[in-house]
Amino acid sequence: MRSFLNPLLVLLAVTLGITAGSAVPALAKVELKVTGGNIEPLPIAITDFQGALGAQISAIVTADLKRSGLFAPIDKGAFIEKIANPDAQPRFDDWKVINAQALVTGSVGKEADGRIRAQYRLWDTFAGQQMAGEQFFANDANQRRVAHIIADAIYERITGEKGYFDTRVVFIDESGAKNARKKRLAIMDQDGANVRYLSDGKSIVLTPRFSPNRQEITYMSYESGQPRVYLLQIETGQRELVGNFPGMTFAPRFSPDGQKVIMSLLRDDGNSNIFAMDLRSRSTTRLTNSTAIDTSPSYSPDGSKVVFTSDRGGRAQIYVMGADGSGQTRISFGDGVYSTPVWSPRGDLIAFTKQSGGEFQIGVMKTDGSGERILSSGFQQEGPTWAPNGRVLMFFRDSAGGPKLVSVDLTGRNEQPIPTSNFASDPAWSPLLE
Repeated sequence: MRSFLNPLLVLLAVTLGITAGSAVPALAKVELKVTGGNIEPLPIAITDFQGALGAQISAIVTADLKRSGLFAPIDKGAFIEKIANPDAQPRFDDWKVINAQALVTGSVGKEADGRIRAQYRLWDTFAGQQMAGEQFFANDANQRRVAHIIADAIYERITGEKGYFDTRVVFIDESGAKNARKKRLAIMDQDGANVRYLSDGKSIVLTPRFSPNRQEITYMSYESGQPRVYLLQIETGQRELVGNFPGMTFAPRFSPDGQKVIMSLLRDDGNSNIFAMDLRSRSTTRLTNSTAIDTSPSYSPDGSKVVFTSDRGGRAQIYVMGADGSGQTRISFGDGVYSTPVWSPRGDLIAFTKQSGGEFQIGVMKTDGSGERILSSGFQQEGPTWAPNGRVLMFFRDSAGGPKLVSVDLTGRNEQPIPTSNFASDPAWSPLLE
């Protein structure tokens, strides 16, 4: 059972069999392994769900799966069978002939108490059996979330990996003339829908980051003329000052347990070093003591290590150290300048920005620095952030007049623009919602 952010609202998931009381078959032939570098998208047929809201819900499911690059939704004009009863077993031969390896049917209705009831069934057309089926209840305000959750369930059942569609992204919304740009803290669904502003744009805000508890973000603001770090409760709007840090170069990131933040501070000696702050005591611990510029720290998902950049070797490269500052070791040795390293939530990779050959590149490497791969190259693009399943990155790229958000998967072959009404920069992906 997954609960929405509204504590008064519960999303109830009920497993559906083919008939009342029947079990969902455990075995199916359809599966998609996402560990390889060159993945052929799976042909899938997603029918319009029955009911007044059905087409809207199924359209969101279709868009989510298609955008992942792992699924190829079949044009509805090719469908032979017209699904009249989404609970009945389909005519599998009609779907096999159009090469639909998987089929999704469903319905959306209204309960007497006003809640919507959405259900789906996922069918393996070649094995001739149901793979999954669930029913959800929610209020009208959460229609899109229901669709994203259905897409996540389908993604996980076929790939064996967690989905990432029921997530949000916090970012900097930029509007106005380039020399007088208004920057507002904003949040949206991962597909660009449901944009909501979290600041009024009267002061510059920068580098928002999600807390592991999903309800809180940290960000920098210059509303007092000095860089200050705040914690903001997303749903209540309650804000708390973490500290006033003159000269700070990057906003803090949370530790995996949410009890600490780690940041780069510029002190009176003119050097930028890495510090960790305990959010309960507000005490800081210095982790690096370098005469160089140490910046952009990010914790490993188990909290035992920190990745950061330093120019102590002559130009900015990527280093890893223990969470207490011990064992500082350089792991990148490529040409160019590295910045903004971020540890994958899976713990297996580190994403980064790299400037090389007149281009800005978004890439990944293993945690020991081996296996470096460039996923995207372009003019002035930076700031990667991971989807919670560790399979997709989002970043921002300068376009005509200003920055826009872009996503790319780990193959580097599925790059997608993220629609925003204004310019947008510095995205940070949330964990899966609960």
